[in-house]
Amino acid sequence: MNTTRFWRPVAALALGGASLLGALAAHAAYNPPIHMANGIEYMSGGISSDEAALMQTVAPRWPATFEFAIKDGTRSDFAADIAVTVRDAAGRALLSQVNAEGPFMVARLEPGRYEVEATLAGRTLKQTVEIHAGGPTRTLFLWPAGTDVSAHS
Repeated sequence: MNTTRFWRPVAALALGGASLLGALAAHAAYNPPIHMANGIEYMSGGISSDEAALMQTVAPRWPATFEFAIKDGTRSDFAADIAVTVRDAAGRALLSQVNAEGPFMVARLEPGRYEVEATLAGRTLKQTVEIHAGGPTRTLFLWPAGTDVSAHS
């Protein structure tokens, strides 16, 4: 048997596969950790463009997505380091002052009605969010310009 003919393709595959894996790893986005509080899974992130793209990709697989931004003239800038509290219909805090590290937060909430509070630089926005079975819900929290002066200086 001619082993040279057999090993050349295997060696080429191994070297090519290694470089392909290296290239894929170099372009892979950091996956933010999934946290748990009171039995509710949540994840936040989106600071870098790669991480924002990842969060937008996974959002449809989570029942609730919260997006945080600051209105700046005719456009909006992402906001981060948001304290988020989610209360159920009975007023119980399921998530209490958890930190959304980036402009996106996803949570595995059961179908129902929730009161969500998002606080940035001491300004709290509240919204009622309705989660329906079988489909994701996206909620935008938009603060007025100048809310988080430290983020722009």
